[in-house]
Amino acid sequence: MDQEGRGTIYRAPTTIPKRVSRMTSLPFTFLGLDPAENTFERSAVVVLPVPYDGTASYKTGAREGPEAILAASREMEDYDLELGRETCAVGIHTAAALEPHLASPQEMAERIREAVRPLARAGKLLALLGGDHSVSIGSALAMAEAHPGLSVLYLDAHADFREEYQGTRWGHASAARRIAETCRLTLVGVRSMATEEAEALQSSGVHVFPAPLLEEPWDAVLACLGPVVYVSIDLDVLDPSLMAAVGTPEPGGMGWYQTLRLLRRVGEQRRILGFDVVELAPREGPAACAYTAAKLAYKVMGYAMKGRG
Repeated sequence: MDQEGRGTIYRAPTTIPKRVSRMTSLPFTFLGLDPAENTFERSAVVVLPVPYDGTASYKTGAREGPEAILAASREMEDYDLELGRETCAVGIHTAAALEPHLASPQEMAERIREAVRPLARAGKLLALLGGDHSVSIGSALAMAEAHPGLSVLYLDAHADFREEYQGTRWGHASAARRIAETCRLTLVGVRSMATEEAEALQSSGVHVFPAPLLEEPWDAVLACLGPVVYVSIDLDVLDPSLMAAVGTPEPGGMGWYQTLRLLRRVGEQRRILGFDVVELAPREGPAACAYTAAKLAYKVMGYAMKGRG
């Protein structure tokens, strides 16, 4: 607000990068970007779709999430009003979807790990689109291999800290626990856990910031994170009024701008090496949920790249 209490006057930047393209059709890529211009070599960001929900325990359909997010992203504007620039100017390459390995969740985690390793070594910002939350295991562990001392910021309505669930140690209900065996882990937005998880967390050294987060303890959250960070976002961390299309919804949750304030702080004060947006089950909610997920992914890209200078 200005000194007289009027709304802030928006002034557009004097130069806005423009994406030049001779395309006559819209490719099925993030933002509909021309793959000839956004090659792997030229791009700072790599989007990796992982259509896997082999460990879903309530509502299935997260395997349809990556496709829905990509489709919705093609309807978004390239220009980020908050950041005052087109984040896509850094180049966003959309990789081919990773084929699910249905033999076992552990095998799937290893397949993801192998796919992410070269991206981590190349210094690309990884944007993984899931899929149930088990897909984060392989992704985070591959990042930790390339970047020792990696911290993981894990946004989720659930603790995901079971030793095993429904016969596997590599499912969505154990994702945070598997990651915590290798990385420094911080949980934010949690509002549901089993007794087993509560007891395990007490002696784990994992920092937990449960919902509701009325006072926004972002300084305390940042203090738990090292210099390099991987961000894992289960969309059920958001309030169901905003994000109904998830497989395991929980009452309450974080709001849109609250979530962005946290993520922007992380991008400004830490180096985000990669992130995932998971658990979108498009059939469980309105089409707006896919658009919200796509927008959230683009916002994290913007915060991460802004932090890189």
